Amino acid sequence: MVFIYFILAAAITVYAAMKLSTYADVISEKSTMSGLLVGTVLLAGATSLPEVTTSVSAVLIDNPDIAIGNMLGSNLFNIFILAMFDLFYRQKRMFNEASRDHLYTAGLGLMLTLVTMIALIVRIDFTILGIGIDALLIAVLYGVGIYYIGKRPQQPAVEREAAHEAVQEVGASATSSITVKRAVVGFIIAALVIMAAGTALSVLGDQIAVVTGLGSSFVGSFLIAATTSLPEAVSVFVALKLRNVNLAFGSILGSNIFNMLIIAMSDMFYRDGSILADVSASHLVTAIGITILSVLVMYTLLRKDVTSKVRYILPSVLVVLVYFASSYFIFIG
Repeated sequence: MVFIYFILAAAITVYAAMKLSTYADVISEKSTMSGLLVGTVLLAGATSLPEVTTSVSAVLIDNPDIAIGNMLGSNLFNIFILAMFDLFYRQKRMFNEASRDHLYTAGLGLMLTLVTMIALIVRIDFTILGIGIDALLIAVLYGVGIYYIGKRPQQPAVEREAAHEAVQEVGASATSSITVKRAVVGFIIAALVIMAAGTALSVLGDQIAVVTGLGSSFVGSFLIAATTSLPEAVSVFVALKLRNVNLAFGSILGSNIFNMLIIAMSDMFYRDGSILADVSASHLVTAIGITILSVLVMYTLLRKDVTSKVRYILPSVLVVLVYFASSYFIFIG
């Protein structure tokens, strides 16, 4: 029965994420915020709500491995999502169309992952006001990075107009009647639904780990991580259908850096010292996998337009291979 409830919670999460993405696109097109900024901050934060509620709930039920595994596993799965959509829409060559400003978000995600990786190796069990020093460092770097990204020039008005026309071409009639006010209200409601579903996924995932005997690290890093990343997958799909590539990239890369902030949030509720000092060493495999995938994404964004189809899809193929290799090592670990 626990599996049925788990699937039901996942289905609710997907539906709410579809609404969330639609409202985010309306806000992006009808407000002064660019698609990159809406995707990186607003949509990314909202689609990461399942990770927030799942990780915090896992800590409260005394299962920190699910908390950290969910967060790191979600980041791994998010980049896998991006690669799979790139391979599926390979004729459109998403990475060639994406703004290079996403390099700043990807770079911040890489930096936060490296800090987490070092923390998992060194295991410094030192806290300030009950929060691990490593988690505090992640929170500070996140704040500084987001401030810098927010200060960067937004997408030029000409590009925004062209993007808006592209949306209209693929049938924006479904969203053209939605006002900004209605979009904001709908966005908040959808976010609250996702938050509730994320809490349910955490509790059910803990029960699945006990029933199956697979272990909290694997269940958190693979099963729950993939499920809580469904909003990001749906958001990318909807954004690409609306031809808003920057919203899609911003959602994934922004979610990844926001997920790193969840470490600090989880550590606030963890009462036995630094959470990264107490979790399983198998999470190091996930952190290394994220590092490799982040470098591949940054390389693909940075390189010049590639005409060869094989050369273009190679980084995305490598991302898929590294994802499955990491999942295997987590499983046997």
